[in-house]
Amino acid sequence: MGLDAIKAALPDYAKDIRLNLGSTVGASTLTPAQTWGTALACAVAARNPVVLREIAADALGHLGPEGVEAAKGAAAIMAMNNIYYRAKHLIGDEQYASMPARLRMQIIARPGVDKGDFELWCFAVSAINGCGVCLELHDKKLRRVGFTREQLHEALRISAVVHAAAVTLDTEAALRLDLSPFPAPDGRVAPAETRSDR
Repeated sequence: MGLDAIKAALPDYAKDIRLNLGSTVGASTLTPAQTWGTALACAVAARNPVVLREIAADALGHLGPEGVEAAKGAAAIMAMNNIYYRAKHLIGDEQYASMPARLRMQIIARPGVDKGDFELWCFAVSAINGCGVCLELHDKKLRRVGFTREQLHEALRISAVVHAAAVTLDTEAALRLDLSPFPAPDGRVAPAETRSDR
């Protein structure tokens, strides 16, 4: 169960990821709530069911039910904000930048857990979702309330490794699927009589 189950599921070519899970999530310099909230929010953002289920199992003991809900909330609100703010930034038109979002974001003001921890989880999820605007904003807010660059760096390390584990397990799951009548990686299509849709 938990982190050990993810490590066991990772193939040999992802040994680095397996070891990095142990040295980041398993031995973080952040507080347990910061570590497991970051890991859980990133697991939600990374979308792999095995990674999410196993990290959630471990996280519950460190966060409690309220912390688990808040970490999932951080991933949910960043799924919206990262897309919205990144798009406005990429368009590069100042008129878009001046338009109000008019999107509800109440959980940021009242996350139900320590606001700094919640902001840290949002920061880590923003790395997975690739929103430079949100990363910069959360970095400034966190450092203004006393977080160090080392703490933020630790959250980024967790984010990167959780994402890598999710991508690896998604890859392995996809390669096991019977996608007939679609071509296999070698370009062959399964004969009609062996297709699962018959």
